[in-house]
Amino acid sequence: MSQQEIPSRRAFVKAGTVLAAGPALARTPQERLALFGGPKAVTFPDRDHSNLTKWPRYGPAEKEALHRLIESGRFYEEAPQLEKEWKQYTGIPYCKTHMNGTSALTSMYFALDLPPGSEIMVPSYTFFATCLCMRFFGLVPIFVDINPRTATFDLDDAKRKLTPRTRAIVVMHSWGMPCEMDKIADFAREKGLILCEDAAHAHGAEMQGKKIGTWGAMAIFSFQTTKVLPAIEGGMGMYQTREYYERAAAFGHYEDPPKFPKDSPYRKYVETGFGQKYRMHPFAAAVCRQQLRGLDERNALVRANVRRLNDRLLQLPGISEPYCRKDQTRVYYHANMLFFDEAKAGFSREALLKALRAEGVRASVWNYPEQHKCAIYAEAGWWHHPPVIPERMPGSEQVNSTHFFLPLLYGEAPELIEQYAKAFEKVWAHRAELARV
Repeated sequence: MSQQEIPSRRAFVKAGTVLAAGPALARTPQERLALFGGPKAVTFPDRDHSNLTKWPRYGPAEKEALHRLIESGRFYEEAPQLEKEWKQYTGIPYCKTHMNGTSALTSMYFALDLPPGSEIMVPSYTFFATCLCMRFFGLVPIFVDINPRTATFDLDDAKRKLTPRTRAIVVMHSWGMPCEMDKIADFAREKGLILCEDAAHAHGAEMQGKKIGTWGAMAIFSFQTTKVLPAIEGGMGMYQTREYYERAAAFGHYEDPPKFPKDSPYRKYVETGFGQKYRMHPFAAAVCRQQLRGLDERNALVRANVRRLNDRLLQLPGISEPYCRKDQTRVYYHANMLFFDEAKAGFSREALLKALRAEGVRASVWNYPEQHKCAIYAEAGWWHHPPVIPERMPGSEQVNSTHFFLPLLYGEAPELIEQYAKAFEKVWAHRAELARV
């Protein structure tokens, strides 16, 4: 298997080879676990620990930008400036700021201009807006699973679920991990499907040197406060063609049609647009512009910290991380996701979390809601025709049942990383005890 081939779900689920424990365990001191009264492995000062994991991170540049904007009163220049800078950063020909990622998604579905009843392939493992906004235009989701090795769009599952009514694909780059956009784009071209991206988690991610968000006909980003590029609230729509751009912009920006070229079919909607108002707040645009200037540097620092820690942890039996191809550059949204195989580790995920937390490691679990299980998709009255609700999404179930999160570190933290690594090695040295917890 080549470096660029992701193992199939079946191969990944059935894989049962037990990893070697590696030399790290042999070096681990045999102190009693903190869970059973021993000393904590993580003694890093709590305040400094919190400062390193604090997000978002604003400073003098954001404060000065907001103060300058308030003093100048030139509020409505900020969003156009952000659009200009975003185009320069991504290389996209057209983009439009929105008040949040959800309004950008709504505008994207409007811009598709598909007949009611058209189906769109979309992951179930995603925020509700990725799926739910389409219903306002009579569009219907086809729920697609994720590959449990990557936690991103499972193209094999999509191929099985293609129907004569399918018109588009929307992928979501979960946790900052790029989907396999080359393979997905090839499939979309072959089947005549419009490819779109929900890149709300993936600011600055790339594949084959091409920015995530520029692979599809349209894409969206969110600038909500937890995101990789935080502006408290805000969003961006990205468009490869003037037609998509003008239609999406006119939907939520009544002030835009007069700016369109005279031959635009949407110029006539002066004064009204299409009835929505999705303008990004000028303060958010000002903050976003400052955050954009340091985006790549922050992403590189976070990536380096994750690698320094994960390269140690991956030596431990039962620990793995989402697979990233060599031609992909991922970013990290929200947390450092790892996978835990109870059979290989020899103890339960519940025991793992208890032991790590007792040692001072800020480990957590949060299950991404599976959209196909939500009530609104099962009620036919909301849809042009009822979505098909799959019985199971094995990939989504596996990711939710086997993952755990570690915090991202937004500063230089060699001491804390070392203590985290030693905490894990200490826990693994006491696996026999934890098997009885």
